[in-house]
Amino acid sequence: MNQQLGQLSLLVRDYDEAIRYYTEVLDFELLEDTPMSETKRWVRVSPPGSTCHLLLAKAANETQEKQIGFQAGGRVFLFLYTDDFWRDYQKYTSRGVEFIREPAEESYGIVSVFKDLYGNLWDLIQRKGY
Repeated sequence: MNQQLGQLSLLVRDYDEAIRYYTEVLDFELLEDTPMSETKRWVRVSPPGSTCHLLLAKAANETQEKQIGFQAGGRVFLFLYTDDFWRDYQKYTSRGVEFIREPAEESYGIVSVFKDLYGNLWDLIQRKGY
């Protein structure tokens, strides 16, 4: 059997705000932005070359709105692998990305934790041997 994750749904407050953040701050690619109705769009972004994408899903009700930025209960939710940790760390820092843990050398590579525009926690990781 051959399986892989294709995309993850990420709750957002506003489509355009989220697109700007992920494409202009994190340098993700906008893969698709298709209107589905007057209020709903199918918006996918991804790091260049990634086979797993984020589906930016605008919260549709109060319950979903309360979960924006807290989809993993305050734990690291997403893991962004890079081939050059220090390049991306410096670039993101210069663009105002808030890192909440200092970079650290771990057995698996270099890692630091940052918040996205909604407060979701991400690991930025350069894996050993990557």
